[in-house]
Amino acid sequence: MPFCVIKSRTIKIVFSMIIVAVLLAISIEGSSSAQVFFGHSSRRVPIYNVRTEEKQVAISFDAAWGADKTEEIISVLKEYNATATFFLVGFWVDKFPEKVKAIDDAGMEIGTHSNTHPDMVKIDGGTVKKELETSIAKIKNVTGKEVKLFRPPFGSYNNTLLNTCDSLGLRAIQWDVDSLDWKGLSAGEITSRVINKVKNGSIILCHNNADNVVDATRMVLERLTMKGYKVTSVGELIYEDNYTIDHNGTQIPN
Repeated sequence: MPFCVIKSRTIKIVFSMIIVAVLLAISIEGSSSAQVFFGHSSRRVPIYNVRTEEKQVAISFDAAWGADKTEEIISVLKEYNATATFFLVGFWVDKFPEKVKAIDDAGMEIGTHSNTHPDMVKIDGGTVKKELETSIAKIKNVTGKEVKLFRPPFGSYNNTLLNTCDSLGLRAIQWDVDSLDWKGLSAGEITSRVINKVKNGSIILCHNNADNVVDATRMVLERLTMKGYKVTSVGELIYEDNYTIDHNGTQIPN
């Protein structure tokens, strides 16, 4: 009888080990679960924030649908001597070239947010490159300036995307402070979310046509100024070279 019990337990243990082995072999974003689990993943990550001792943060606005609040946002930014990065989708550039020019004329930074706003992980490498090249060309046609930054739609990325960014001289940018302004939150709620999460080197995500984004931007800048933060564009915050990016997406100077 004891033999049967031992044998039964052994079978259960072996079966459990087989299940674990299968799960660890499943691919996640091009790296196996085993690699991720044991800390040996080759999966790359974009920049989510920056390690810095300075009280400096970056604010960014994604623009894909609507544009009527854009110039008000620019006015608020100027009021507080702040700069920002606007990540523009190609079809938004097509529809609102005058807004693109207004953003550029105001001294704000412009990055690409793709051409048609697809989930970049769900398209092949050739299409990824075309999305980026097309959107860059549209922005450059209006501003005459090089595009150096890219924000993936939906925050979705993989190694193929990041390798393509490298080949085009782009830095992929995420965020570590999500305003959730697109959910229709009040200006006060948006401000509370940002202020409670922000820290030195944070990148704040906003949207140029969210319901309460103008009032929220003013309140956020007011509170950040009171706390001694300098609010800049992403390009002013991140390091140009001699850096590494850790597994959390923190850009660290060497």
